[in-house]
Amino acid sequence: MSTKTNFKRIALVAVASLGLGVLTSVPSQAILSSGTVTVTNGTGSLTTSDSTTAALINVKAFADAAMDSVTITLGAITVPSGADAVKGNLMPIDTAGASTKVVVSRAAGAGADTVTLVSFGTTPGDTATTLGSSAGTLVINKGGSTAAAYDTGTAANAYFGMTFAAYLDSQTARSVGVYTGSVVVKFYEGGTLVTSKTQVKDFTITITAAASATLVADASQSTAVLAGGTTATNRSDAADSTTVSLSATAGTQGAVVRVWLKNYAGNSAQESLTVTTDRGNVAALAGGSSGTQGKSLVMVYNTATDLANGYKDIGIYGDGTAGAATITIKSTSVTFANKSVNFYATSVASIAKPSVLTTVIGTGASSTNLLAVAKDSNGNVAGSAVTLYAYSSDTSLASDEGSSCTFNSSLGGHVCSVTAVKAGSPTFIVRNKSTVALSTVSSVASDAIRISAATPETVKVTFDKASYAPNEKATVTVSLLDSAGLSVAANTFANTFATGGISSNVAFGNGSDTLTNVSVAIATDVTKSIVTPVKQYTVYMPASGGTVTLTYKGGASLAAAGQVTSTVSATVRDDAAAALAAVSALATTVASLKTLITTLTNLVLKIQKKVKA
Repeated sequence: MSTKTNFKRIALVAVASLGLGVLTSVPSQAILSSGTVTVTNGTGSLTTSDSTTAALINVKAFADAAMDSVTITLGAITVPSGADAVKGNLMPIDTAGASTKVVVSRAAGAGADTVTLVSFGTTPGDTATTLGSSAGTLVINKGGSTAAAYDTGTAANAYFGMTFAAYLDSQTARSVGVYTGSVVVKFYEGGTLVTSKTQVKDFTITITAAASATLVADASQSTAVLAGGTTATNRSDAADSTTVSLSATAGTQGAVVRVWLKNYAGNSAQESLTVTTDRGNVAALAGGSSGTQGKSLVMVYNTATDLANGYKDIGIYGDGTAGAATITIKSTSVTFANKSVNFYATSVASIAKPSVLTTVIGTGASSTNLLAVAKDSNGNVAGSAVTLYAYSSDTSLASDEGSSCTFNSSLGGHVCSVTAVKAGSPTFIVRNKSTVALSTVSSVASDAIRISAATPETVKVTFDKASYAPNEKATVTVSLLDSAGLSVAANTFANTFATGGISSNVAFGNGSDTLTNVSVAIATDVTKSIVTPVKQYTVYMPASGGTVTLTYKGGASLAAAGQVTSTVSATVRDDAAAALAAVSALATTVASLKTLITTLTNLVLKIQKKVKA
């Protein structure tokens, strides 16, 4: 055997031995030899300090025995020169493996946290106190339990670790500069601290003045919203009140504009406001009281109240002159759309015929029955500074003789409520004074309001249309009628329907109202122009075509003659069938045209032959 061959054989044996050694080797004190601590410095701003701007500390180790663990403790924070002292927080934000338990405990000192990473042990009953954790320790394990005990049944020999966010306490004031902190990482082998392996890692958090802290106003973020009265809207995305009428009486506030001045990031800006009006006066509002009133004012937008609220209110006042006014509002960087209001004179020049808001009422006091619109000599609607009065045509039917009416800005006029005495149909005149003798302006008589003391005899259910598209919204109306077939006054009737209420032969779509109630409350609704007391339900028709039939039976609240079963139907169009029929009809037409063209072609050919002959 040659020397060269000998060397080759020896080398092969050595390699095999090394290979077997690698395959059979087991790490000794693996958690200590493999433990790593990585730090990433953080950034922040004057307005933000949380896990998104924190320094990150990642700890990772390999556990080959139960009770192998790591603790990480946050030390004190060193602040920039001149800055106030701040606390630090340490928060686990990500685990590196399922076999990790996190133990977070508050240590002594300002804001210090200790976090313990523990591999799942294999001995039942092991507790966190083995590592010296204090009482009240919060344990977060894979089951979400807060019990201070190791999990059982998961073997060691696995990597475990976590990333922690170290950040400044957001409840304390911060200054621009570099904040320095440190974490102390300790390694435990089988539950025993190995002090020689302790690591101390420094980190920094740099606070800068964020671009979002700019004080320059941005037109896309800033808004100014006009509202009638003395109460501003609370929504910066609300629309201006469309018609704002206010008294021309000098010094009387009748409208308010709330201005939200914000930078491009949506944070408070700080710029002066210039507010001008060509009629009436404006003034800055603070704490509900007005400041100096004038036609053109410059107002600061940086007081403690402005910044705390996030807005500034501007009051609009009369100056004794009636007519339309245009208010302009602009800051250094933003010009808002003009605001328009109408100042009305307190002397009424005309009152239009009152509109009936409730066609039938019961005896006793009733509300929201008439709407009267009064205007001054310039045609401006008279508002809340003017009081109107309703007069009954027959005080034995309705006792109103100078009953006051209240201005309703939503309805754009004065609402009058009347007091019914007995059944009948009185009309009403609205005047500008509380007695006929003092009145100088009056309306013509309204349409009659029917006063009813009748009880319901029958119930009627109707659809708002005869035919609907698939899935279309439909309104089902319930009316209660007296013996003459007239609607009864608004009321709740406990047994309008028999058991089961209204049933349908098909299921309505999602979002449909329930129709099975036996009790029904009928009422008017001026916001929906419903002037006769009814109950309305919203349903959504089925997706397929066919006939929808509602079946109902009158209940004990009705007369015996009305306790009968009735039905009402509507059609849901079968659009697919209609489309198919249209296609079939078109095909028939095309076939007919094809036949006609063929006939004409043959006729032309015959003519051509005769001409040649």
